[in-house]
Amino acid sequence: MSAKKIKNLWYLPAFLLLILFLFIGVLCTHETPPPEFTSHSEQTYNEADETADPNEKEPPLPHEHPAFRERAEERKEMIARQIQARDVNDPNVLRAMQIVPRHAFVRAREQSWAYDDHPLPIEFDQTISQPYIVAFMTQALQLKPDSKVLEIGTGSGYQAAVCAEIAKEVYTIEIVEGLAKIAKERLKKLGYKNVFVRAGDGYFGWPEKAPFDAIIGTAAAGRVPPPLIKQLKPGGRMILPVEGRLGFQHLVLITKDEKGNLHRRNVMPVRFVPMTGEVQKSEAEPKK
Repeated sequence: MSAKKIKNLWYLPAFLLLILFLFIGVLCTHETPPPEFTSHSEQTYNEADETADPNEKEPPLPHEHPAFRERAEERKEMIARQIQARDVNDPNVLRAMQIVPRHAFVRAREQSWAYDDHPLPIEFDQTISQPYIVAFMTQALQLKPDSKVLEIGTGSGYQAAVCAEIAKEVYTIEIVEGLAKIAKERLKKLGYKNVFVRAGDGYFGWPEKAPFDAIIGTAAAGRVPPPLIKQLKPGGRMILPVEGRLGFQHLVLITKDEKGNLHRRNVMPVRFVPMTGEVQKSEAEPKK
């Protein structure tokens, strides 16, 4: 073999190596990016996916008010640290807590603390409950898209809004007329068309709209008002704070079976503002 042919053979390995590098480069260029780098426009949100974690996907924003687009990251952190960390994992509840802007339900001077782990003062010397308590009580009701809910103690309207993100209709009663007016205007401004606010004594419930699939109370009574038990649908669930003889309060979960039998259990010690009105007249009677 001539020296010239031997010299030309040295280029063959170099040429093959170059082809190999080019082939690897093409493969890397078309590699599918990992999920964490997928753009938001490529993500889909499936409302039927009951196992979806609202912290992993951006929930839809069904409301036009700008408050729903504000401070979303703070709500994510609130859910992760305060709610999921305490075993509230109903995806419907987590989704609702992510959507509802708690800062829109408190006064301007308290908005900096809206997503902190504690209750806050609102108008007329009342309070908005701790986010975890709102989530816990909502989960206990096991709401469905066709549920009709009665709330006793509207307060700021925050709990009603959270329930309204899941249920079909929410009827809420507030005994402080001025507070009921503020909550009604706030909920209307935020776009909640399925929440109905009434100023009145929650002890009597809302009989013309009964029965209810779920009843939630946000003020403590010494006994469970009998009208509320009557207005609870068979198969329904009720949760509310009840104060015992020594002043200690517990959240009480009441379920009514299909035969109308009641089942009651204490689920958590709490501290709520007292329920006023008719319930105070019967405090001396035996507790149910």
